[in-house]
Amino acid sequence: MLDSYSFWLLAIVAVLITGISKSGFAGGVGVIAVPLLALQIGPLRAAAIMLPVLIFMDFLSVRAWWGKQRNDLLRLLIPAAALGIGLGYLLYDYFNEQILMLSLGLMSILFALWGLLKGVEMSTAGHPWIGRISGVVAGLTSFIAHAGGPPINFYLLPLKLTKSDFLATAVYFFATINLIKLLPYALLGQLNADNLAIAALLAPVAWLGVKLGLIIQQKVSNQLFLNIVLCMLLVVGAKLVWSGLV
Repeated sequence: MLDSYSFWLLAIVAVLITGISKSGFAGGVGVIAVPLLALQIGPLRAAAIMLPVLIFMDFLSVRAWWGKQRNDLLRLLIPAAALGIGLGYLLYDYFNEQILMLSLGLMSILFALWGLLKGVEMSTAGHPWIGRISGVVAGLTSFIAHAGGPPINFYLLPLKLTKSDFLATAVYFFATINLIKLLPYALLGQLNADNLAIAALLAPVAWLGVKLGLIIQQKVSNQLFLNIVLCMLLVVGAKLVWSGLV
């Protein structure tokens, strides 16, 4: 596989897009990384290779957004996401990945269309149970395919957050749950030497993607940023629905 040009082309594209998305747009289209790599190596190994790459991106992104996160939201979301990760590990041999992807995709599409056509109704605080449910779903989908962006955006977007608060909170959230995922991934035998070696070779691409994301987000206004995230959520939702149907 290391000699496969098609694999490395897909891997570079996937990691570059994920880095830009993670640091500049709260991980909106980073969900495409695992499906892209899965075209060559299957979803399980794709997720295993991406986890160390994501953690490296998290390290770079956290440094850029240090101290700007909303800790009250993180205290609500992270324990719920940890529960979702635990459920994913315990039910690993039983859940239907296609049904989960299809449901998440439909939810993402409906929310994105509602936001783009009617506008996202802003509020100073979302209901805590919506946050907890979103956190559990994000933990579960992130465990399966690093696809936690849509459910977290579903909760964070309607809140009255600045672009900086939104991005910093999302960055810290995913940095934390990606570290939590290390244990179950290791227990499942997915963090082997071959996968870690491939992840290490992709680290420079991850660095470039994160830097590009930080530059791009500085050049867009809050409203344009919101519309971009909603458009990305729509595209991601369509991709998830497609993955759930085929």
